[in-house]
Amino acid sequence: MGIKVLGVNHRTAPLDVRERFVHGPHEVPGALARVMAAGASGGVLLSTCNRTEFYLVADDEPALETVWSLLGERLAGAPPGGVREYGYIARDRDAVRHLYRVSSGLDSMILGESQIQGQVREAWEASRAQAGPVLHRLFQTALHVGSRVRTETGLGMGTASAASAGVAVAGKIFGDLAGRSALILGAGDMAELAATCLSNEGVQITLVANRTQERARAIAERLGGRAVSLEEAWPQFATTDIALCSTAAPHAVVTWERVGAVIGTRRGRPLCILDLAVPRDVDPAIAQLENVFLYDVDDLQTVAAQATARRRDEIPAAERIVEEETDLFWAWYGGLGVVPAIKELRARMDNLRTAELERALRQLSHLSPEDRARVEQFSQSLLNKFLHQPTVALKAAAEEGHGYGLLEALRRLFGMEPPA
Repeated sequence: MGIKVLGVNHRTAPLDVRERFVHGPHEVPGALARVMAAGASGGVLLSTCNRTEFYLVADDEPALETVWSLLGERLAGAPPGGVREYGYIARDRDAVRHLYRVSSGLDSMILGESQIQGQVREAWEASRAQAGPVLHRLFQTALHVGSRVRTETGLGMGTASAASAGVAVAGKIFGDLAGRSALILGAGDMAELAATCLSNEGVQITLVANRTQERARAIAERLGGRAVSLEEAWPQFATTDIALCSTAAPHAVVTWERVGAVIGTRRGRPLCILDLAVPRDVDPAIAQLENVFLYDVDDLQTVAAQATARRRDEIPAAERIVEEETDLFWAWYGGLGVVPAIKELRARMDNLRTAELERALRQLSHLSPEDRARVEQFSQSLLNKFLHQPTVALKAAAEEGHGYGLLEALRRLFGMEPPA
């Protein structure tokens, strides 16, 4: 079985498509169970606002078809090509390289952003029960590669995140942010990070709304605000300057019905809404209201991407690290089955040698014991010579990272079953 990655990301699908594929942590085991039942021997699901990717140890079929079906179930009104129109597949060495580039921030919408490394770790943790030894090793090394890139290059220099971009956008709308007020919907890590960025610019965090009061209270106390329920938050859209939305709701919570009339009472005073959630928290129709400035994740990441020009000079150094580590992993992976395969091949050939020798000696009963021993020695010597070059070639290929391909050829040529 080879290593595969199938998925969609910000390069292949717009936000309104990507948000349908997002899997919460509680959905990961069930999704992977379906793929494992279709024949995969290991799986990890990485799902963020920018990508949903299945990393598998599997044959091409039918596990891959199961992934496309699983994603297709979330895409009502799919285009003629189905979910595949938005998707991609990388196999074996390319799949390894892809994950290393993801963990390093090379494949992010915001070049070099650091949040993805934590998301890779969380995906691995959530998939531990189904990852299997190969993907455990792959994700461990991916985190190491991400750390190397951030330590040894300047790919992560400066501030370029959706949260910091939100502050920049609000600053352009209001000018000086000191003294402005903000309402925070949600109490996750992204909401806390963005709220902290606003607070550092002098914005007063007046309210933090969340379904879990304890978490909202902790953030509100740290930032000098007050915790309320989501239902208590809607009237605050009449007075707040900035609404920062980052809940984990599966659908929009800031709807026209809840806040349309409330915002109408502002009489044209600017309202900046920063929607950091995927799926989106804010109904896009809200942006039609007078002086409402709505920015979603794609908008903010586009703004942040403009701050990454200096990082581009670091891409070659980061890519060299990725290639170096890909070589190391592939050498390890290619050598996984070399010794067992060589032992199995020698055992099979020796069994054939022994059987044929016994058949021949039954017809040569007139040979003396010394001559019989010479014939057996000859058969062993001949077998060793036949197997010498394949053994040397297989070991050398494993050291160079090409052992996997030769192993597959060996198994096909000699009818050897893959190991359990």
